[in-house]
Amino acid sequence: MAALSGRWKRGRREVSPGHTTKRRQAFVVGVTIGIVASVLFSGLAAHAILSGSPSNFESNDGDMVAGTNNHDWNNVINNAAYVHLSDTAASTGDDSFTPGQKQDTTCPSTDGHKNPPKDDFTDIASFTELATNGDTFLYGATIRYAANGNASENVELKQGTSGYCPGSTTLLARTPGDKLLAIDYLNGGTSVDFHVLTWIASGACFVSSDAAPCWGASVLTLGAAGAEGKASQSDITAANNKISNTFLNAGEFAEFGVNLRLAGIIPAGTCKSFAQTVWESRSSGSSFVSSTKDVTLEDKSITNCGEVVIIKHTNPRGINKVFNFTSNLAGSELTCTKTAATAFSLNDNGNTTANSAGNTQDCTNVPVGTFTVTEGANPTGFGFASLSCVGAGGATGVQNTTVPKQADITMTAGGKVTCTYVNNQLKGAIKITKTSSKGLNPGLAGAQFAITSGGTAIAGSPFTTNASGVICVDNLALNTYSVRETVAPTGYAIDDTTAHNVSVTANSTCGDGNEATFAATDTPLSDIQVRFRDGGSGATSATSITCDNTTGTGSDANTAGWDKTRTVTGVHAPTTIHCTIEVDP
Repeated sequence: MAALSGRWKRGRREVSPGHTTKRRQAFVVGVTIGIVASVLFSGLAAHAILSGSPSNFESNDGDMVAGTNNHDWNNVINNAAYVHLSDTAASTGDDSFTPGQKQDTTCPSTDGHKNPPKDDFTDIASFTELATNGDTFLYGATIRYAANGNASENVELKQGTSGYCPGSTTLLARTPGDKLLAIDYLNGGTSVDFHVLTWIASGACFVSSDAAPCWGASVLTLGAAGAEGKASQSDITAANNKISNTFLNAGEFAEFGVNLRLAGIIPAGTCKSFAQTVWESRSSGSSFVSSTKDVTLEDKSITNCGEVVIIKHTNPRGINKVFNFTSNLAGSELTCTKTAATAFSLNDNGNTTANSAGNTQDCTNVPVGTFTVTEGANPTGFGFASLSCVGAGGATGVQNTTVPKQADITMTAGGKVTCTYVNNQLKGAIKITKTSSKGLNPGLAGAQFAITSGGTAIAGSPFTTNASGVICVDNLALNTYSVRETVAPTGYAIDDTTAHNVSVTANSTCGDGNEATFAATDTPLSDIQVRFRDGGSGATSATSITCDNTTGTGSDANTAGWDKTRTVTGVHAPTTIHCTIEVDP
């Protein structure tokens, strides 16, 4: 794009590219953009730092060494937002776009191709940062195999929403809203022109003879504050080149910086992400359609969007219970792991210490702004315990002082907020009291009761009454339990052998007075014995002794010193027993 300033025009015909797609790595740039018209940066003033640059990055001095209190390539190489890619050079196996195809191709084909030395990348570097006002800054650097006085290149920012190109697992298809930075280093690299194009699905194309989908015809002018750049004007020593650690001749290194908001790529107040950036060297020409040569892909995420993560924990962990949430999270690019952002459910089922997809809602591409997330009504058997939020990147989350289940979230560009909700499983107790049916009698020790839930005995069942005739079992989930006496104390009979439902509905422990209660009585048992013997004459005898016992157990076992005995044990009072003795004189 030589001498583009003031005369960058739509092409009338397609220039045969003679290029190939290089895939050193996929440069995935998650950048938020709207589908806006292309933007022109022309006749930029020389200034070493873009206005608003958070790190005072020197993207317009043509070297890699930072001045005092500033940043440059040499002191960002350990930053997580810095990426360096090496590119095959001076080789017929160098990835390039296939020559002869149109620039307006949704999926350009690639093959191995040896590029001219001045258009042959050896290294690519990128660095991104976010300002507190949401502005996203993209800085790029290229090193070429040989110096090129007037160097040109394209940088495509791809959203990736159309997936990969057919047959490829690295190159994403162009989709409406993708952006292209056409960059030309002019006058020996001392001045730089920038153009921004947008991939469109319909409408006029920049190459007027082409039909959509294509790079759109609109090219708008933006002030010089939006972008800057410069090619190296002197040699760079290996010691001053932390990108490739090699000596560079003047003109082999070029750099730029772009404020993506001022470039119309990430408009103010929006949130949008690009999944891939493609770096393309281009032979100098009057428009971006001049032949593209070397191609490099880089995988990275550049975005001004934030992230909100909601996590549900039960106490104890891992209980199978559904908890409902609502939120006002919104945005055209918002993506959440649950079906919806505004109404979703979480379940901590099966978790012990880690989290899972079931208990986590992860929303990405959250725009800058304020939002709320609120947990709904407590499920049966659970009580709200706590809400805690952790913010990063300037984003914050706090518990609402009036609505304890509501998280108030303030999202910043690139921020992240993680909020964890904890609900205690409510536990109750059952208190069983065993007394005598005789009324004012102390509690009965030694009675046994079975307690089951859903037909299954709970741990420790059956339980035995203590010296006071009491059983208390706590740490029970709120539920309805079945209680049945199975063994009576010695000397007593069970009055009621049927099972009874006892509902545990309140959070309680043994001794706090809130236990669910069940009372049962047992009746004391009696033993009777009827005996007969001759009065001394030796002439009398008893032919039989009978008792009409209905509750006891009878026995005719004789008692020493007596002629005949009838014993009835376990007589359940109150009752009346008649015994008859037949005496034969």
